[in-house]
Amino acid sequence: MPTPPYESIGCLHVHTKYSDGAGTVADVAAAAQRAGIDFVVVNDHAHMSCALHREDEGFYGDVFVMMDLEVGIRHHHYLAFDCRRMPRWDLVGGQEIIDEVQAAGGFGFLAHPFEKGMPLEGYVAYTWKDLDVHGFTGICLWNFSSRWKERIAGVASGLLFILFKSGFLKGPSIETMTFWDRSCIRRRVVAVGGADAHHKRYGLGPLGIRPLTYESLLGAITVHILSDTPLPKQPTEARRLICQALREGSLFVANDRIGTSKGFRFYFKADQGVRCRMGQEAVFSPGDVSVDVPLDGEIRLFRDGILMETCRGVSLRRKVESPGVYRVEVHRRVGLFGVRPWIFSNPIYLRPGPTAER
Repeated sequence: MPTPPYESIGCLHVHTKYSDGAGTVADVAAAAQRAGIDFVVVNDHAHMSCALHREDEGFYGDVFVMMDLEVGIRHHHYLAFDCRRMPRWDLVGGQEIIDEVQAAGGFGFLAHPFEKGMPLEGYVAYTWKDLDVHGFTGICLWNFSSRWKERIAGVASGLLFILFKSGFLKGPSIETMTFWDRSCIRRRVVAVGGADAHHKRYGLGPLGIRPLTYESLLGAITVHILSDTPLPKQPTEARRLICQALREGSLFVANDRIGTSKGFRFYFKADQGVRCRMGQEAVFSPGDVSVDVPLDGEIRLFRDGILMETCRGVSLRRKVESPGVYRVEVHRRVGLFGVRPWIFSNPIYLRPGPTAER
């Protein structure tokens, strides 16, 4: 079996009333159930929630809700997972936030590091000012709310993008992709996606609207984790499986609102029999990369951030004869919206020498 047989679909980076979200944990779970996903991760702001709130973690029907944090106030927002204690939330430096989460037993991802902000709100953005940091597990490559709000310049554009929020959604920014590709050349850096869902209501009285509801976001930018066993029904074991996949990068990111991505696979098989899947690292030897897609799309294969090959269809097979960091993007034509970004794999790291340590 070239890849793990089990696939679980989840949504990361959701906010509740414990910080600046509008709903309860139960509200989030109900929306996740309606979205048809398997798990959802609440990353409430640490400086607002002031607690891990693990008492709310567990299965709500068929959906597993995992309680974690987003650390950082004005800048350097960091999605923190699996902390054994509440980390300090009053730190402001990027490296000290990363170090504090690690000291609390957790790991994390840079959240919306190149966010541009909404033009209508004066381009207020919660960026990473210091990118010369180390020790982070990965980066949130695709943040729905951040990318969506960058296009809201006025009432007309707001109405348009509210009506067709997933169809017009931009993919990860060039700055984010460039930073990630360069980082992966040095070491393994896991990419995840997130909703940044708040379910906020804007306006007064009967004129108020919720442009980005939990229902609209929880089944959009998803992470599909691949594992050797199904998602356990015991909360402790479910957390362990999800966190392992997040640490290792055994996952891909997709906008499932423009087409189901379940069943996407990307793996490498060396001529000598060594197999690697997304997130894995090995000493290079010649072999073949294989890509399988559940729906017709434009499959793009990259090496060290440079486009190697593009083909249309549901599969790609390519002989590779050079070491490098290989990853895949799939873009899909969606009616009048044209070709839209759809799937982003984690890389397969084929190094020229002994495997590097993270």
